[in-house]
Amino acid sequence: MPTLNVVPAYGRDYRSKKEIEASLDKEEDFQIQDVGSRDNGRYVNKQQLVGKGYTLYVRYKKLANVAVIKIK
Repeated sequence: MPTLNVVPAYGRDYRSKKEIEASLDKEEDFQIQDVGSRDNGRYVNKQQLVGKGYTLYVRYKKLANVAVIKIK
């Protein structure tokens, strides 16, 4: 199962996993933060990941916490 480490794009931040999920449902962008990946720095949204079985590790609360979200 592929994984992606992402952060909210454009200076957004979240206080809870529920807020992150709502943002994903609104097709808002997240930035890939994975130094070992060729996609590091690229922007991605839920629409691009649906049907590929990704697990997202999303940093939030000023990058202090991590939420794990599975995209079906």
